[in-house]
Amino acid sequence: MIRATLIGLSTFAMWAPLAMLTALSGSVPPFQLSAIAFAIGTAVGILAQIMFPSFRQNTRIPPMAWLVGIAGLFGYHFLYFTALKNAPAVEANLISYLWPLLIVLGSALMPGERLGWHHIAGAAAGLCGTALIVAKDGGLAFESRYALGYAAAATAALFWSSYSLLSRRFGEVPTSTVTWFCGATAILSAVCHILLEETVWPATTGEWTAVVLMGVFPLGAAFFTWDYGVKHGNIQLIGTASYIIPMLSTLLLIAAGRAEPTLNLLIACLLITGGAALAAKNIILRPRAKAPTPAE
Repeated sequence: MIRATLIGLSTFAMWAPLAMLTALSGSVPPFQLSAIAFAIGTAVGILAQIMFPSFRQNTRIPPMAWLVGIAGLFGYHFLYFTALKNAPAVEANLISYLWPLLIVLGSALMPGERLGWHHIAGAAAGLCGTALIVAKDGGLAFESRYALGYAAAATAALFWSSYSLLSRRFGEVPTSTVTWFCGATAILSAVCHILLEETVWPATTGEWTAVVLMGVFPLGAAFFTWDYGVKHGNIQLIGTASYIIPMLSTLLLIAAGRAEPTLNLLIACLLITGGAALAAKNIILRPRAKAPTPAE
């Protein structure tokens, strides 16, 4: 389980640059960007199956697993983009980031899982830290006129947490199947782009590089490591530690000169890392096995 948990946690390093890569991708509309990036993510999965035959498994995939996978990947992104178009980004981002807390709470319903107070407290601390990051110095202002956007953001959080939890119920479904979930998401995103957006291609080599990197890592390889982690790892720890993503994302933006360090960020870092450590209490403080007493 520890190996699978570490693989799941490695997802955060790939998701963290997403905000920066999105900013560097220019004026490409969200659904067009999603279609391109997920198409590249599909290619990553196909290439992995070619290079590593053990990764490719010809297991029959239950129809419900297909529904969960496609609804998770495409449904989340569709609802998230809808939220950003119908509500201020600060509030929409905070509401959508309820998904780690929902994963932790929902894990109590999973067979063989035990939810402790430290998991809930750790996730709550992470959510508070995330609120400090996304609110920055402007505070939060929820207004009824943005109800549609708020509802879309909350539903997005529900979709992603449900996808992650239900994926664990399909633990026998190989992670390589995520390749086809990415492919379906690319096609559906392209349809949404054609219906809802005007086409704007990346204008420079730098913008194309950002789009390609987005497809290879945050919207590509990351979904494979996430799938393996939530299926076989410590899902409470992975869920709580997910609040590290906005923290790492903000630190990368600061390193790139696109954001400024603040006291709120420092406090947020302490809350998020402290919450993750609290959620990992049972692993960190796991009692060591006593050495056998020598025979007298």
